[in-house]
Amino acid sequence: MTRPDHNAGNEGQPLPREALIDRKIREAQEAGAFDDLPFQGEPLPLVDDSAAGDWALAYRMLKGSNFAPPWIETDKAVRALLAERDAILERAPRASAIGRQRDRAEVQRIVEAANRAITRLNHEAPTYRQHRRLLDLDRELQALAKACDQGG
Repeated sequence: MTRPDHNAGNEGQPLPREALIDRKIREAQEAGAFDDLPFQGEPLPLVDDSAAGDWALAYRMLKGSNFAPPWIETDKAVRALLAERDAILERAPRASAIGRQRDRAEVQRIVEAANRAITRLNHEAPTYRQHRRLLDLDRELQALAKACDQGG
């Protein structure tokens, strides 16, 4: 079945919006733009947000807008601080004496900031499953000293 030409007799006139969209989709299909899409020929996977309860719709809307609940953003901040700490521990064996002093001060700063963020997270998180334990400064500094000793 052929489609009527929406632009017949209207040379120089723009195509109606739907006709333009249909043409763009057809051209993209012919060019193979849709050939490698995920889940092609399969049902789309459903997101199981049953644990969110009454908040499921709100969380889905926030995620669709690239926002997250405050406790998730706080947890991201905690994970970023822990990644900074891990990077310091990784480079510690190669650090000079001055670098070791700098790393010690940096670990102290990170532990203080992480503990503030963890305290905030533990107040914001909806359940205990999302809570984290506070970092122990002495234990973190011992881990740093041990990593430095491995470097000689």
